[in-house]
Amino acid sequence: MATRSLWRATKFALSATALIGGGAAAADVATSDDPAMTYKLYSTVPPRLVRGAVTAAAIAFDYEYSLLGLPEGSNEREKAKHEVHLRSALKLQELCFKNGGIYIKLGQHLGQLEYLVPQEYVQTMRESMLNKCPVSSYEQVHEVIKKELGDSPDKIFSEFDPVPMASASLAQVHIARDHNGEKVAVKVQHTHMTDTAAADCATVNFIVNTLHQIFPSFDYRWLIEEMRESLPKELDFINEAKNSEKCLENFQKFSPHIAAYVYAPKVHWSLSTSKLLTMEYIDGAQVNDVKTIKRLGMRPDEVARLVSESFAEMMFKHGFVHCDPHAANLLVRPRPGSGKSFLGKKEPQLILLDHGLYKVLDSETRTNYAALWKALIFSDANAIKEYSAKLGAGEDLYALFAGILTMRPWNRVIDPAIDHLIIQGTESDRSELQMYASQYFSQISQLLRRLPREILLMLKTNDCLRSVSNALVPSLETFMIIGRVSSEAIIEAKLSQKRSFLRWLSAWLDRIILEVRLFTMQVALWLIRGRRALSWEI
Repeated sequence: MATRSLWRATKFALSATALIGGGAAAADVATSDDPAMTYKLYSTVPPRLVRGAVTAAAIAFDYEYSLLGLPEGSNEREKAKHEVHLRSALKLQELCFKNGGIYIKLGQHLGQLEYLVPQEYVQTMRESMLNKCPVSSYEQVHEVIKKELGDSPDKIFSEFDPVPMASASLAQVHIARDHNGEKVAVKVQHTHMTDTAAADCATVNFIVNTLHQIFPSFDYRWLIEEMRESLPKELDFINEAKNSEKCLENFQKFSPHIAAYVYAPKVHWSLSTSKLLTMEYIDGAQVNDVKTIKRLGMRPDEVARLVSESFAEMMFKHGFVHCDPHAANLLVRPRPGSGKSFLGKKEPQLILLDHGLYKVLDSETRTNYAALWKALIFSDANAIKEYSAKLGAGEDLYALFAGILTMRPWNRVIDPAIDHLIIQGTESDRSELQMYASQYFSQISQLLRRLPREILLMLKTNDCLRSVSNALVPSLETFMIIGRVSSEAIIEAKLSQKRSFLRWLSAWLDRIILEVRLFTMQVALWLIRGRRALSWEI
């Protein structure tokens, strides 16, 4: 009886708040001057709202009912919890696919939160959210192109493939040729994103807030706030085009030594608007496709190093960071015009796609973040605590912050062993982290609410890069690169301050110390490799 009452109360509360939130959003978007939009909103939004509310209520009820009366820590409870996690993840996956848009974005982000979300959710979302996004019909694509460029696709382009080559959460990409014969990629925004984005944001916000009121330990409000701020930027393709050009300019200006190894497709400005983006077409391997990378004559370990160095330069030196570097947004190809290395392999070039979500780090935040990563690489516990506090984690949650950044338990973070942060952790490490995620759920939620928005996006970027690196050949070199670039950024920051001989001397002493430490790490790496090779031969 009590269970039935809880179900009714939960379902009613979630449905009511979702409908109120969606209605408010629809009212904001629709106006009396746009009756077609008004009709579209009020015919498409209500089913999406009801689906969201019913799914959230069903998940909440399943947890309450399935775990009712089972003692904490018992084998029965753990088995029941695993089963309800899996059922709930599948329910959420179905909702994301049916509603699309920001629901897909939410699913993608949940699939990267290994430090906070149960493994069943992570696995389910990762397997489906990147490569199985809903597709807009050709009629919808035709409508967007005609509205944005004034004519149909077959008039604007000499060729236009009606079948998309890829579809993502906010848009899909079609291959075409312009009237000069150049092959281009045309990114077309899903029509429902324009129609329902505000309503979806409001609905998800109301559902998450209501769930938090019913179950205080469930607190993902920080995630919704981050998405609400970033979504309008991602929906503006002119902003995306400008970001791509600025990104390449920064590599030319601040990182000329690798500028030739990082590329973004050229924008065709005359064929681009806020909802449609026409770019140079580039053929390459997805960065986690090891088989194709090898077939193209490149080494996966060199690709891993290039990815690490490129994003380290953005985070620690440029202060202008691509914050959505999942595998579908990173391509790699042999660098045009380059020959083969002395090992007979081709040099890789990293192609950055989807520039809708960037974050600007001010000088102080960038330097503190670099100092924190330097401390993590060199196992400096005091510096980890100091710079975690400066970045907003406080003096009480620095160990959790370090664990989230490295996906390592604290004892491994401060382990002086040379390979303490090798990306591929053991099953024991993963089990320990899952235990931490469950045991310290409220503290982790508190940490994520406490951190500034730009650091939350750095965590998202870090999660994406870790997933990419795990698919390649993670090694000590990738961490040495992070250690080098973060340390160089700190030295450069010191030199950029008021110049004096003592400051200059101090900076150069720092560089000498850095080179000695990195050389020592490299020697240790050679010894580790030698021991492993010897043990394999034996």
